[in-house]
This record gives sequence, structure tokens and C-alpha cells, in this order.
Amino acid sequence: MYAVSNTVFTPEKLSLWVEISKASFMPMLEGALYHTIPLTLISFVFGLILATGTALARLSNSSLLRWIARGYVSIIRGTPLLVQLFIIFYGLPSVGVTIDPFPAAIIGFSLSVGAYASEIIRASILSIPKGQWEAAYTIGMTYRQALQRIILPQAGRVSVPPLSNTFISLVKDTSLASLILVTEMFRKAQEIASMNYEFLIVYSLAGLIYWIICFVLSIVQQRLEKRMERYVS
Repeated sequence: MYAVSNTVFTPEKLSLWVEISKASFMPMLEGALYHTIPLTLISFVFGLILATGTALARLSNSSLLRWIARGYVSIIRGTPLLVQLFIIFYGLPSVGVTIDPFPAAIIGFSLSVGAYASEIIRASILSIPKGQWEAAYTIGMTYRQALQRIILPQAGRVSVPPLSNTFISLVKDTSLASLILVTEMFRKAQEIASMNYEFLIVYSLAGLIYWIICFVLSIVQQRLEKRMERYVS
């Protein structure tokens, strides 16, 4: 049988939680501003570049490029992100490759975003009517010109909602970086909780900060989608 605690929410307990919240909020907020958000932004930018290249490789006429891109996407999507981070940070040193925590986290998250976002971009490109390609060729555009000037701009607008969701998910995924010693917000929460043993209030406060960040990003996403709607046929 499980033992049931008789602890009640006394005024002293609540007062202690308030004090801990006040003392913990700024260190965790600093962890979010100086590590979590930069880690998210940098990883997303690199991941988006990788995703675009992967999507184009998947649509290439070269069977070799398609095979490489398909293999990359399959490996990343078929293995847990935490395992990938551990391989990069803890595994590579065994073969003489040592990477600092923050760059290791960027590499891991960028590879993850690249794989998942590539399928979004690929689907967005395929959603553009073939007539757009034919019209571009009719006026003398090359494949590269048609892709850059006609197809990718339209695909970019179509992919805004799912890519925004990927970005928001990445914000939450950065908490895994605490396991490879990156001092982001959740790592700060772990350090604070290990000192005062008030895990409930500290982790709840961390969850609240994550929620606030994601809520703000959701508002930005909605406005961006509404702005883009008028450009999508």
C-alpha cells in the first residue's frame, strides 16, 4: 500500500512557497532569456536551413541525394531526441570529439528541427500547383529561378502555421538540454529545487514560465498567420 502524507497547506507552508517563488523567479527567468530563448532561436534558424536543403534533396532528380535525405530524416525521426543529445555530448568524446554543452545542444536540436521541418517544407512545395512551374518555364525561367522566385515564397507562406508549431515545441524541448549540462531555465529550476527540496513549487513555476513564453509565441503565430492568409491562393 502507498503511504498518504498528512501534510496540509498551512499558512506557514504557503508563505514559504511565496518566498521561494520570489527568490526563484529571476534566476529561472535569466536562464530563459540568456540560454533557453537563444538556444531555441539559433537551433531553429540552423534547423530551418537544414530542413530546406533536405526538402529540396528529397525532391531532387538525383537518387543519391534522395537516399541520403531520406536516411537522415528516418534516423532523426526514428530515434528519441534525448538519445541524440547523449550521443553528441557523451558519446562522441569516446572517439576524440568533444563538444561543449551549448554547441552540442544546438547541433542536436538543429538536426531534430531539420528532419521534422523538412517534411513540412517538402509538403508545402508539393502543394503548389504544377501550373506555377509551367508558367515560370514559359516566361524563360530556369529551375533555380522558378524555385527561388515563384515556388519557395508561396511554399513559405503555406508552411508558416506548422513551422510555428515546430518552433513552439522546440522551446519546450530545450528543457532536455539540462541533461547535458546546459544551464538553461530548467537546469536552473533543478539547481534551486535541489537546495530547498520544494520540487512542486519550483517545477510549477518553471512550467508557468514555459507556458508564458509559448502563449506569447502563440499570439505572434496567430497574427502572422492572419497576415499571411491574404497572400495564399
